[in-house]
Amino acid sequence: MGGTPVSQGTHGLGGLKYDPAKKARPPELNVLVALVVITIIFEVLNRLNGTSFLFNLRDNVPGLFNQQRIDIMLLQVSITGIIALGVTQVIILGGIDLSSGSVVGATAMIVMSFAQTALVNGNPNPKAVLGEWAMDLPVLAPILVGLACGLFAGMINGLLIAYTRIPPFIATLGMMVSARGVARWWSNGQPVSFPTESYAGLANGDLLGTLTFGLLHWPGQNPAVVFALLTVLFQVVMIRTVYGKRTYAIGSNEAAARMSGIAVDRHKVLVYMIAGALAAVAAILLTSKNLTAQAGMGVMYELDAIAMAVIGGVSLSGGRGSMVGTVLGAAIFSVIISGFTSIRLDAYYQEMVKGVIIVGAVVLDQWRQRSRARG
Repeated sequence: MGGTPVSQGTHGLGGLKYDPAKKARPPELNVLVALVVITIIFEVLNRLNGTSFLFNLRDNVPGLFNQQRIDIMLLQVSITGIIALGVTQVIILGGIDLSSGSVVGATAMIVMSFAQTALVNGNPNPKAVLGEWAMDLPVLAPILVGLACGLFAGMINGLLIAYTRIPPFIATLGMMVSARGVARWWSNGQPVSFPTESYAGLANGDLLGTLTFGLLHWPGQNPAVVFALLTVLFQVVMIRTVYGKRTYAIGSNEAAARMSGIAVDRHKVLVYMIAGALAAVAAILLTSKNLTAQAGMGVMYELDAIAMAVIGGVSLSGGRGSMVGTVLGAAIFSVIISGFTSIRLDAYYQEMVKGVIIVGAVVLDQWRQRSRARG
């Protein structure tokens, strides 16, 4: 009645006053700004050379944008981006996955063996790996085989991490080496080629046209369409479902998650299995797009995926991040690589820059964590 009224800024906060100026921007917004700035830089550099990074300057080609370059950029980022969606969930959980690139390689070799056609130009398939029983199978067969491979690899990772308490770095490093060995052993290191038309159509068809009943068309860009659909799916899953909430909870404080009744060990296995399945999806689309499988497929994809996630605001300490941020991180990665190609920077230098990006992404994450700790 006669006491001092509690101010609106401190009510319910134990006397602490809310300062709107200290409200942090969403990390995704910072990543988006960085993406725009990097794109503008490459556009300016190309204009100095009389060309354009994103826009079409040719009179004999219709359209405002350089559609060919945009399509290439989307294809470059889609395969690794799908892997990054799984890696993002693992990192939010508080883990790491170094095996995803090798899982792509092993899955690619196995899947293509079940996707081969029996005849090539009227002659027996010269690249046949298995017997006639594995030739000309329905397209669903290699897809299921590939998903089974990814789920199995992820399950092994999860079981080792959850029930033997092996650090995720060591467990997935072992899987990385083993899976790459499987890829090389499967066909004695020889490429596996000549898939059926239905399998080739998985990546080279017009999935967008099918989904929109012919209203929209984007032939040859099925990996990008799948990447977009999976991004939306897992963004909703991570925000709106128990699975997502438990993943964030374990990554933020595993001990508290256990005390709250979450089956932490089983959830870890589930997350790693989903990451393995997404690596398998990437392998299926990659082999379908290239019409062949090679033991070296997927090399360094795991580091690219981790870099995409961290650049997108996913914290390596766990408990923070989003699928949208990872997609923006993937876009930055793609713009940088394509931008260097547009200014004719040698591939050797591009690899060096990628290394700097990976290290820089980790340094940025550490800086973000220290900034949060200081309040």
